Amino acid sequence: MTRHPHRRRTRITILSVLLALMALTLGPTSSSAAETDWWNPTARPAPDSQINVTGEPFKGTNSQGEVRGFVDAHNHLMSNEAFGGRLICGKTFSEAGIADALKDCPEHYPDGSLAIFDLIINGGDGKHDPDGWPTFKDWPAYDSLTHQQNYYAWIERAWRGGQRVLVNDLVTNGVICSVYFFKDRGCDEMDSIRLQAKLTYDMQAYIDRMYGGAGKGWFRIVTDSAQARSVVQQGKLAVVLGVETSEPFGCKQILDVAQCSKADIDRGLDELHKLGVRSMFLCHKFDNALCGVRFDEHGLGTAINVGQFLSTGTFWQTEKCTGPQADNPIGDAAAPAAEAKLPEDVEVPSYSADAQCNTRGLTELGEYATRGLVKRNMMIEIDHMSVKATGQVFDILESQSYPGVLSSHSWMDLNWTERVYRLGGFVAQYMHGSEEFSAEAKRTDALREKYDVGYGFGTDMNGLGGWPAPRGADTSNPVRYPFRSADGGAVIDRQTTGKRTWDLNTDGASHYGLVPDWVEDIRLVGGQGVVNDLMRGAESYLDTWGASESHQAGVNRAAGSAVSARSSESNPFTSYAPARAVDGDAGTRWASDWSDDQWLRLDLGSTSTVKRVTLDWERAYAKAYRVEVSTDGTNWQRVWSTTTGDGGLDTAQFAGVPARYVRVQGVQRGTEWGYSLQEVGVYGS
Repeated sequence: MTRHPHRRRTRITILSVLLALMALTLGPTSSSAAETDWWNPTARPAPDSQINVTGEPFKGTNSQGEVRGFVDAHNHLMSNEAFGGRLICGKTFSEAGIADALKDCPEHYPDGSLAIFDLIINGGDGKHDPDGWPTFKDWPAYDSLTHQQNYYAWIERAWRGGQRVLVNDLVTNGVICSVYFFKDRGCDEMDSIRLQAKLTYDMQAYIDRMYGGAGKGWFRIVTDSAQARSVVQQGKLAVVLGVETSEPFGCKQILDVAQCSKADIDRGLDELHKLGVRSMFLCHKFDNALCGVRFDEHGLGTAINVGQFLSTGTFWQTEKCTGPQADNPIGDAAAPAAEAKLPEDVEVPSYSADAQCNTRGLTELGEYATRGLVKRNMMIEIDHMSVKATGQVFDILESQSYPGVLSSHSWMDLNWTERVYRLGGFVAQYMHGSEEFSAEAKRTDALREKYDVGYGFGTDMNGLGGWPAPRGADTSNPVRYPFRSADGGAVIDRQTTGKRTWDLNTDGASHYGLVPDWVEDIRLVGGQGVVNDLMRGAESYLDTWGASESHQAGVNRAAGSAVSARSSESNPFTSYAPARAVDGDAGTRWASDWSDDQWLRLDLGSTSTVKRVTLDWERAYAKAYRVEVSTDGTNWQRVWSTTTGDGGLDTAQFAGVPARYVRVQGVQRGTEWGYSLQEVGVYGS
């Protein structure tokens, strides 16, 4: 008998084809089938924006158990509600639909002549076609600072293209609100923050309804890192609330007098935490009662310096920098519209080119707020802080081994980068053009490899910053549509909303929906390695957040220990005895005689592992000194030393060693006086 080894397979194949045809005939149409995909809403409003992405969003973890996806560490979803409600035109969403959401401010009609803020910041006459939906002739655009870029469907496109974490910084500025010509509400900063938080939750509910009810949408506000990991593993977007405002809790200063108290700070931090806020800037644009700022440059810097004066009664003050870090140069560019707000006899001062650092650092209230953030396991943003304030914040965080430090959009001096990573913090770069972004990413690639971390970006959309211009369709390596997402699972075409279709090559990063296109441009310009680091961003950001949540204050083994010293300064009115350095009171101190070779010795009572020693210097500090340990008080081992001490709060961190005794050995004084320590701490972690 002749054998037909393939006949059975043929029959099965024919049967499979018949069943498939029956399914196509009897089952739903292709468009209906698409609606059953979990990532597609079942009740999207009509009309609405297109997404122009096909394919299922990736879920789960990689082979190392890490979540994947991009992090936008700095965005402002609701800033159209800030600054009096009429500076950013258009809404992120509207129950009345896209035509209501994406329309210009009333005063911009008929030709944009009264787009005053654009005129102040960009120059020119501010004229533009005010019509948004459905034509979008002139906005959103990469160089338009006053039009909505964060429409919810554009954020949806970014999520579909690989983004998995978005930090929504609730933002406002009371002075800009008060001086701006158009507003429809009051200028209280905390009122605006509360409203923006509420509307973010409202937006979550709005999207949920498209997907069938509470908890079913892709936009998920999260309040802890475990919740965020779960959201990302489900393939959805984890949204974290932050705050970036100039006078939080009413903490402004007027003629150098603080207008808030420690009680105000505690109430404010507690309220923000209850709202779901998990990261925060202590100062932004203006010096306040908490810290000095890192200046803005050029005409914008001059305009903000005017605002600083109107808010505080003082202009920025500068001094020569003492280290490699510096604040931005203020320059002397004019800002006529802003300067017209000054009293007749007041002018913006000129600044010396070699004095580039803000004289203001972290105030006593700022230190209290920093420690308050740590106490609540919240993350602190150091962008916008002056170099002096940033260094002081690092000193506090290092003294507690607290990892919750963020630089979310390139506003810190880049020389701080390794100090962020060493603590366990997270760094994101501003959404620069692909060439600049790729160059900076490669410059810091070795640091990310050293600390085994990913990378983020901060779009700062709706944040008045400006975004990547088009590279041009005739460039040698343009984005070619359609293209595949960074994970390979989605196909992304040009984005269309209404009658307008955007192409990154010719339109630049005009709105949030073009984030995946911009990442593809980075791949073409900077290479796959940069994109790979961005895909590790979600894991690294959540690592920092999780470590902040699990942080516990270490036990200070120096507290109340037996202390001796080579000498103590004599004073008939107070004691500078050695024990004053371990009494837990920052208002007391040990002070030595006025010579270099001095020491302070602590007996911890028993031998245990020591990894960290903190030293809070009074003005009489050590420029050069070493930390030594011993198990018997006779044989000493050097574990840490410096020749560049600058006072303030020092942390000596080293590999754990067994010790009962700790000795601080002075080598060279930093002042004409002796050595003076307010507090010494010894920790095993």
